[in-house]
Amino acid sequence: MGRYLVPAAWVAVAAGSVALGLVVENEQVLVIGIQVFMLAAMASSWNVLGGFAGQISLGHAVFFGLGSLITRHLWLAGSPLWIALIAAALATAVVAGVVGPPLLRLRGIYFVIGTLAMGVGVWVTVGNVRPLTTTLPLEQLRAFKYTGPYFITLGILALNIVSASWLRQSKQGLGMMAVRDDEEAAGATGVNALGHKMLAFVVSAALAALVGGTFAISTVGYYPNYPFHVVWTFDAILVVFIGGLGTIVGPLVGSAFYVIGREVLPESLIGFQPVLFGLLFITVVLLLPGGMVEGWQRIFRTRGRPTGDPPQSKTGEPGATRGKELV
Repeated sequence: MGRYLVPAAWVAVAAGSVALGLVVENEQVLVIGIQVFMLAAMASSWNVLGGFAGQISLGHAVFFGLGSLITRHLWLAGSPLWIALIAAALATAVVAGVVGPPLLRLRGIYFVIGTLAMGVGVWVTVGNVRPLTTTLPLEQLRAFKYTGPYFITLGILALNIVSASWLRQSKQGLGMMAVRDDEEAAGATGVNALGHKMLAFVVSAALAALVGGTFAISTVGYYPNYPFHVVWTFDAILVVFIGGLGTIVGPLVGSAFYVIGREVLPESLIGFQPVLFGLLFITVVLLLPGGMVEGWQRIFRTRGRPTGDPPQSKTGEPGATRGKELV
């Protein structure tokens, strides 16, 4: 019974999300849905690099911004949306393939600072080169509805989740996690550490570009440098750690909690939002290093464990088994 719980939950979430887009006509609800899906997809793309490969990047917004800028330009120039999205993902993957090797040769805090410098530098440069706001053409503006961006963003989120799930179960994903846990030991067993980190870097960049494309089509007034802002990276990291670093469902859980919590926050506390979520982040990291997913797993294991004797392995040794991983 337990093995069907997670697939059933995914089907229920997907069906509920589709039904919401078909039934609800309130634009504010659709906008909140778009925000949840977009942030969850962005966090899922970052999680490939930070959660699977253990590379904490603070410049992930660069790839989100590139995908957004390229998609917006091609889309408004008359290209079909799917072609614009694919072109943006491929172009961003090429850029990641160029900047990745020198960055990934840095380790620890030097890699973190290097990616942050890249992110801030690109953000400032784009703001200086493209300072003006653009808007949709009049014909598109008149016909604009949030229903289309809602379903497109939901589709990109589904693609990111499926890609991350497949990657984590693959040989390449196992190599990434080996590098994350102990790079020197992984190298000693024949794992190409730089190659696996590069794969995570490029895949996460391409997935982030697709998410950036959803931002490009869901925004009427478009500031070219805003998608490059570091806040996109910081929000993605925040919800990954709140939901569960290295898990599949964690980015979605953290994003839903973050976006909906931000919406229901009383107006008198809006100014304290960074402080409140900062305290939440610290609390989760200290008490639940695995995020909300870890908290749910603890509850699930406690309820499913018989009282009395400690859990035993098949060989009869106490404490040798672990609860089933939910995600």
